Amino acid sequence: MSALTIAVERWNELSAEQQSARLARPEQSRSAQLKQSVSDILAQVREGGDDAVLKLTRQFDDANASQLLMTAQQRQALIAALTPKVKAAIDTAYATIRRFHQQQRPRDLKVETAPGVVCESRYVALQSVGLYIPGGTATLPSTALMLGVPAQIAGCQRKVLVTPPAKDGSIPAAIAYVAELCEIDDILLCGGAQAIAALAYGTESVEPVDKIFGPGNAFVTEAKQQVSQDQSGVAIDMPAGPSELLVIADDSASPAFVAADLLSQAEHGADSQVILLTPSESLAAQVREQLLQQCAQLSRQHIAAQALTNSRLLVTDSLQQALTLSERYAPEHLSLQFNDAREALPQLTRAGSVFVGHYTPESGGDYATGTNHVLPTYGYARNYSSLGLTDFYRRYTVQEASREGLQGLADAITTLAELEGLDAHARAVTIRTEVNS
Repeated sequence: MSALTIAVERWNELSAEQQSARLARPEQSRSAQLKQSVSDILAQVREGGDDAVLKLTRQFDDANASQLLMTAQQRQALIAALTPKVKAAIDTAYATIRRFHQQQRPRDLKVETAPGVVCESRYVALQSVGLYIPGGTATLPSTALMLGVPAQIAGCQRKVLVTPPAKDGSIPAAIAYVAELCEIDDILLCGGAQAIAALAYGTESVEPVDKIFGPGNAFVTEAKQQVSQDQSGVAIDMPAGPSELLVIADDSASPAFVAADLLSQAEHGADSQVILLTPSESLAAQVREQLLQQCAQLSRQHIAAQALTNSRLLVTDSLQQALTLSERYAPEHLSLQFNDAREALPQLTRAGSVFVGHYTPESGGDYATGTNHVLPTYGYARNYSSLGLTDFYRRYTVQEASREGLQGLADAITTLAELEGLDAHARAVTIRTEVNS
């Protein structure tokens, strides 16, 4: 690991152009070729249904794929093979995630906005949801929990989980167990853009869903964006991008803790990005040494090392400057490793999820503290929220006016309608008030 390239730099010695470059994310691929490839896959599935999905699954994942829908017997066989230790860990995570998300239940409200006029805001669970669980280089039952638990609590009538099969056609037993806990109706053995197409348009095996949730690679991300913009009417959870973590730390922090947290995100993928902001040059140097030592011990060290080439160790003039730069960057994950960190929270509102103090590792939120790990990346924490229970609901409004209530608002409504040149709008009011006069 001696070739690991991550330097310690002083923020104020960088030019404005260099500063912008240090806070820039790795470029996301949305090439014309990628867009066209995804568009072609979506068209194939829309026209060919199950056959097209299976053909694409044989091409990209399982060469012998012959079924799209997992049977109940296959589910139970997988669950039976799961060890008690893994089951217990999943049960613990399920309990904490459920406990936190249950407290997010939205509340209907009813307000008399004017005499005789009542307005309501009501919530109803989405009828059907698609939950995308990535495969590839890692098993991700944690993502299945983060999507399945809120869908279950909300009471979505139909929950469809999709995940790519391994080359032998299997999926991780842990994902089947999570599906059982979360009362998932169907598991589809497919991944990539073809899985997103199946959820959006439906096939012989699955009806289209109302909204698609979950992270994925460039093909999945592009497919989600395309289906959300066409006439299928399907919605998606949020824009997605590579994982990222920003740590703010001072001399009170443990260099080993900081490095371990940075690597926990770096090992997600070669395009992940991790950043340390610290007023201590000594801490930054020690963290760099810890990164070298700890990365060499990881089973995914080649992935983490690649991610560190996109990462930064930046020395600021002060802790306050570090807080200001964090708001500018708007990280997916923000770790605060300095004493009395909670006092800084009012200044740190642009982050997907915040981890406060020396003993709150980011991986806790990935698995079992209870918060959701599906978060806005790529700076979208400026205007998008972490996934929560209300994302599995649709809000709509209701209004009711009595005869007297309409009369009380008639002048305001007709005046504004006439101001906008919308005579029919005004007439819809006056035709009622004239009859009632």
